[in-house]
Amino acid sequence: MNLPKTSFPMRAGLNKSEPKRLEAWNENGVYELLQKKNEGHKKFVLHDGPPYANGPIHIGHAMNKISKDMIMRYHAMLGEQTPYVPGWDCHGQPIEHKVEEKLGTAKFNATPTAKIREMCHEFAVENIELQKAGFRRLGVLGDWDNPYLTLYHEHDAADIEVFKAMFDAGMIYRGRKPVHWCKHCHTALAEAEIEYSDETSPSIFVRFELIDVPDALASSGMPVDVVIWTTTPWTLPANAGVALSPEADYVAVEADGRLGIMAKALWEKVFH
Repeated sequence: MNLPKTSFPMRAGLNKSEPKRLEAWNENGVYELLQKKNEGHKKFVLHDGPPYANGPIHIGHAMNKISKDMIMRYHAMLGEQTPYVPGWDCHGQPIEHKVEEKLGTAKFNATPTAKIREMCHEFAVENIELQKAGFRRLGVLGDWDNPYLTLYHEHDAADIEVFKAMFDAGMIYRGRKPVHWCKHCHTALAEAEIEYSDETSPSIFVRFELIDVPDALASSGMPVDVVIWTTTPWTLPANAGVALSPEADYVAVEADGRLGIMAKALWEKVFH
């Protein structure tokens, strides 16, 4: 029988062949060769949204980086120059949280801020190298020797320059804004970081005593309250005021030696 012959092995052995292939790409500078090949052509630049440098890569990292690599390779095959500069977010609560887990909350809170920042810096740098090795193992092409890191001081300087320009243009002002707050981490949280749980709370009536009592009620000699009803009693510690409707009629009802101000249309339900 005259059968064709091939040098390909019967078994793929990807766990052995892939590392060798990636090593060859690295030694031959495939990324650099690709940039040189398409140099001077139209550029396609993908700005990499940086992952946090706070641990080994996971399936989400893999999906993100592989998808970007596929896009870059497609545009490179179109003949476009495709510089890809990976980066890392080296600041923020996720990194501080990892350092706190390592130290323990009590020791973390007792450690000077400068030392905490130093430990966060060290932790971030270690995990940058860990994640970089993981991304390169996935076969992602990029300028891995010159990534952008948010811990570089030139980025801080750029932020200050932009802020100064905005300030000079009258775009900066001081105001108030409600934000989500983590009472454990003592920091504001982004909307994406909020996780809601199902809560069952009682509905309750609450008295808010008036500081300045109207003359018409002061003559009674009794304390005067505004009575409210809420189904979220866990928000009461943050209450700063009571809202009244300008279109509703209100009455003051005596109960237990106090006057309670409430909507005229509802007072009978309150005492039912």
